Amino acid sequence: MPRQTAPPWPPQGFGPMTFFIHTEADLDVGLHELVCADRRFEAVLATAGRPSLRRREGSFAGLASIVVSQQLSTASASAIWARLTTAFNPLDPAAMRRATPKRLRRIGLSTPKVRTLKAIAAAIIKGELDLNGLGAHVADDAHKILTQVHGIGPWTADIYLLACLGHSDAWPAGDLALQEAVRLAFALEQRPTARQMGPLAEPWRPWRAVAARLLWTYYRAVKGREGAPVKST
Repeated sequence: MPRQTAPPWPPQGFGPMTFFIHTEADLDVGLHELVCADRRFEAVLATAGRPSLRRREGSFAGLASIVVSQQLSTASASAIWARLTTAFNPLDPAAMRRATPKRLRRIGLSTPKVRTLKAIAAAIIKGELDLNGLGAHVADDAHKILTQVHGIGPWTADIYLLACLGHSDAWPAGDLALQEAVRLAFALEQRPTARQMGPLAEPWRPWRAVAARLLWTYYRAVKGREGAPVKST
């Protein structure tokens, strides 16, 4: 894990490298490297201020919390999550697999989210999904592993890698607030699409997750409202 400086990207003669943002010191390194890679971030940082670390619990519970919160208001997601974790303590793959869909719907989960949570639980129990092992993969490969599970879309996978795993190169290209922050920060005529966000962020590897944190903070500074889908902890 980097602490002061990081090697150039990509290192000559080597394949992609993986870094993690677990601490405030890691974030500081990432910000330094990001600004060195793209000097436009100096102005973004000056306006936004230093971003928060923004970490969530990992493992099944962490992934489940992202699924639960997707496309819901913060208040609604928090209420459903509180009922879910009260009903199942601990909330683990075995408990989710045993739970009846009817009981989960009574808690407030939609039918698609019930199917997704059960699919994730089944994949973990069968050994098809190793959440702890995702850290051994570069962000793009870890993303592919997650999205092979029924119901885990690109946004869910990217937020898990960024907020729960702490992967330095996760890039939630489909996040609307992040797209709008890119438009504002770099004076683009139109908000970039998820497809356009990929090439746009390519020069920021392996610190795209740091760019996301900074751009969400920039969005909050210029819009006056929260854009990041993960709370600071």
